[in-house]
Amino acid sequence: MLATLSRLPKDSILGLAALARADERSNKIDLTVGVYMDDNGLCPVMRAVQEAQQQLVQAEVSKAYLPPQGDPTFVAEMPKLVLGAGHRALVETRTATIQTPGGCGALRIASEVLAVANPSAKVWLPNPTWPVHEPLLGSVGLKFARYDYYDYATHSLNFERMMQDLQGVKAGDAVLLHGCCHNPCGADLNAEQWQIVADLLLERGAIPLIDIAYQGLGDDLEHDALGVRMLASQLPEVLIAASCSKNLGLYRERTGATIFVTQSAEHAETALSQALGAARRLYSMPPAHGAILAGKVLADAHLNAMWQQELQSMTQRIQGLRNQLSVALTAATDCDFSFVAQEKGMFSFLGLTPAQVLQLREEQAVYMLDSSRINVAGLKDATVEPLAQAIAGVLR
Repeated sequence: MLATLSRLPKDSILGLAALARADERSNKIDLTVGVYMDDNGLCPVMRAVQEAQQQLVQAEVSKAYLPPQGDPTFVAEMPKLVLGAGHRALVETRTATIQTPGGCGALRIASEVLAVANPSAKVWLPNPTWPVHEPLLGSVGLKFARYDYYDYATHSLNFERMMQDLQGVKAGDAVLLHGCCHNPCGADLNAEQWQIVADLLLERGAIPLIDIAYQGLGDDLEHDALGVRMLASQLPEVLIAASCSKNLGLYRERTGATIFVTQSAEHAETALSQALGAARRLYSMPPAHGAILAGKVLADAHLNAMWQQELQSMTQRIQGLRNQLSVALTAATDCDFSFVAQEKGMFSFLGLTPAQVLQLREEQAVYMLDSSRINVAGLKDATVEPLAQAIAGVLR
């Protein structure tokens, strides 16, 4: 039976990352996978996480399953991080949270519950968006519509076109929004634009599905959560998929959460029951290690302060790399690359053609996606100028 299977192509991002790893050229620059790297080219273990891990090793006496909902401390702390401890929805106990295997698991649990609540729901995806959104959400049978988000010509958010497209949203539809640090374009909504989106969704009776995977890596933990907190304050129902991969550096630990904001405590319990049923079907019990570490860091004042300081340093370093790259590219190419410095988070489109991207890869050992999306956090101070000169070469 297995002999009848056809081979699928490699994942567009992971396959390219594998090519980069295999490239033995000493001048290689790998800007493919969205992982934060320090100036030594390492994905660091954050100091607060290291200390939490030492505490766990000393105190852990069992490897029994976690509760199906997840580590209790993590489940209690994540909605405070995302929504703010004093958020109205939390005070009124109108939320429910379930630990998931990473942000991917959070999106899948959200989609499972959404499909039960409204099997005919249409999910509106931004164009562009993270390419895994569609298979994650579509695998439960949900249908899609698209709304324009990014203007490739101006390298900026096309909010007017976005709102024109979203006029087609119907009651019961879901609109996927990036909470901050848009992947892949780095162009975020501002406060005024978030309010306009909130007004539209409230008017249409649609539910936002907010993917917030980079909280803290745009400006800071509070500002980056502005949009999700606004919508959770003004709309009766919100679905949130949150990840600890980036802001706590727990990539391989697969630590995330689905947060349901509902109209009442009773509705929250009902949503949680559906989420637990979906989890049982998909992976049965949640992984422990990363969630326990994240819970410790979020709940302990000393660890939390240490973590926030290091996170802010990472954010400042990313913005510093953006500024350096913007200046270097503009000087090397005589083109305006100021947009790179204005974006948020780890990603940016450089505006190159697939042919130019291929030329960079083959001739200069520079690896980026065919769309020219780069992971800015994969740069080092020493690679900014060589990257700018390589790009200038293919643009001539």
